[in-house]
Amino acid sequence: MTIHHLTWATLAATLIASFSHAALAEMPADVQVPDGNTVALETVGVGAITYMCEMNDEDTMAWVFKGPHAALNDSDGSQVGSYYGPPATWEALDGSKITGTQLATAANGDGNIPLQLVEANPAEGEGAMSGVSYIQRLNTQGGVAPDVACDMDHNGATAVVIYQADYIFWTAE
Repeated sequence: MTIHHLTWATLAATLIASFSHAALAEMPADVQVPDGNTVALETVGVGAITYMCEMNDEDTMAWVFKGPHAALNDSDGSQVGSYYGPPATWEALDGSKITGTQLATAANGDGNIPLQLVEANPAEGEGAMSGVSYIQRLNTQGGVAPDVACDMDHNGATAVVIYQADYIFWTAE
């Protein structure tokens, strides 16, 4: 059984409207990038997060995160890369890619995955991801585990939840 929440059309309709520098000004302190870094690339991730109904680490049935898959688009809506995992990987169309270590998260309202600050590992390959020091996930919409039954009767069920988020890539000055 696969459960789909929201629609691609709804997400596409809000894509351009949500891409904004205002998100940078309104973020919680926990997910702010340290001084000495500058924005190198701004993208909007539009995609889905997969969850599976299974036994979690606390030995209870729950929707367990399995991974994201999203297109990274520029402000014109043109795809410039992809985001997928695990492990969380941001890959530019030129083939350069990065992974990272989560440093902090901050809540962003009911039904939305949290904002996030990630410290980037050195890039693989030369290109747009070379030199990226931090990645911020801002302006999140959707993406949380579904609010539907997850019990032994649903063991192994998957839920694909649509989401959108701004991914801001930073480099050291």
